[in-house]
Amino acid sequence: MFRKNKLAMIVSEFLGTGLLTIIVLSVKNSQLGLPYFVAAAAGLIVLLLTLALAGISGAIFNPAITIGLWTVRKIKTLQALSYIAVQFLGAAVAWWLFSYLTKVHGIPNSSEYSTRLLVAEALGTFIFAFVWAGAMYQRFGLYAKAIAIGGGLTAGVLAASLVTGAGNLNPAVALGVRSFGWGTTLLGPIIGAIIGYNLYNLLFVKTELAEIAESKDEKAKTSKVNPTLTFSEVANEVEATSKSLDSKTKVASVRKNVAKNTTAKKAAPAKKPVAKKAPAKKSAVKKRNPNAV
Repeated sequence: MFRKNKLAMIVSEFLGTGLLTIIVLSVKNSQLGLPYFVAAAAGLIVLLLTLALAGISGAIFNPAITIGLWTVRKIKTLQALSYIAVQFLGAAVAWWLFSYLTKVHGIPNSSEYSTRLLVAEALGTFIFAFVWAGAMYQRFGLYAKAIAIGGGLTAGVLAASLVTGAGNLNPAVALGVRSFGWGTTLLGPIIGAIIGYNLYNLLFVKTELAEIAESKDEKAKTSKVNPTLTFSEVANEVEATSKSLDSKTKVASVRKNVAKNTTAKKAAPAKKPVAKKAPAKKSAVKKRNPNAV
């Protein structure tokens, strides 16, 4: 049985992928169907959806990006499989809704195998995933992360659009716009995402040897949380750190109270001992009895 937060994550990915597909379909079927406008629209909607849903599911909305995150151990296997399933489902529902509203039943895009199309999709997704990895590993804030991801998608779509029919960078969206191809719009983005994430991880994420080589002063300035940890590991480390801080605070408080009491005792004036009064001595001279002879 799903918990509420897990269900929210799945619904978030379903809605996000569906909305992204609807926007791409709308722009491609309008008078603004040029690659520049498609790229700008896709980047803008991803930016907005990241702001709205990043705190719930991570705002992935892309099966290729999901697989890329899985290869660098940023997402668990079962979670990745559930995300991929609902992402494709969201794109399919978006296509059905679009065709129902507009009576448009197809977009003239070729889904046949083409090496140029495969390379273009891989190149565009590589750019997108590489920028995403930078935002993730450098722990950008929400607004900076949203801008980086939206801008990375726009740049990737523009690079891939050099080849006619390319520029989806998303197998789910490719399915939704009816330009899905197993050897092109599916395989290309997956290859690009895997290379993008793993190359950034290999080149720019600090390794254990690099951490050992740091000086003590540099280590003191860096965060204790390793940027290569998964979300659950980060949460566990934060919890352990907070418990450690609580225990240290309690110990410091006890020591402070003990020191305060000790100082107060030393400062108090010593009490003079009260001398006991000696019992009165009986007179050695006996009183004479007047009746005595």
